[in-house]
Amino acid sequence: MRKQEVSALLIGRFQPFHIGHLEVIKTISRQCDRLIVGIGSAQLSHTFENPFTAGERHLMINRALHDEGLDNYFLVPMVDINRYAVWVAHVQSLVPPFQDVYTNNPLTRRLFEEAGYNVRSAPLFNREVYSGSEIRKRIISGKEWEHLVPKGVAETIIEVGGDQRLRDLTREHSYEVTI
Repeated sequence: MRKQEVSALLIGRFQPFHIGHLEVIKTISRQCDRLIVGIGSAQLSHTFENPFTAGERHLMINRALHDEGLDNYFLVPMVDINRYAVWVAHVQSLVPPFQDVYTNNPLTRRLFEEAGYNVRSAPLFNREVYSGSEIRKRIISGKEWEHLVPKGVAETIIEVGGDQRLRDLTREHSYEVTI
């Protein structure tokens, strides 16, 4: 009989995926047999808060985890449904079975606890430095940002023109960016 694998779920927007995210995933992946990484708000892109498509984020994360030698993960894009009463069932329909959920979002915690899951706090790594909004602001203002993301993420952002997209979005929508 096959040993019961422990699977965990982590959901994030990853706009963009940064070194803090990578450290969280490395920590969690040591605590489970496989990690399901949900790419949240998969339908959103081309805004300051969500500049990258689900496919671009998938590529960023896959490159970063591959470069770290990690292979015990699944990447699953997840579209928002904005109906909290059925959201956990929606997630369950998209991903392989899992037992544990890692989150720091109070609503996500409550919904998965109510559904009977073991919910743990996701570790945070240098949150004041590793922040998607900080990285987006740096890209827009032309400041150094590549050192805040894994190499494969920086390459992906440049390859897909994400850096220029962010600068264009701020000009088109007059976002206030202060660093």
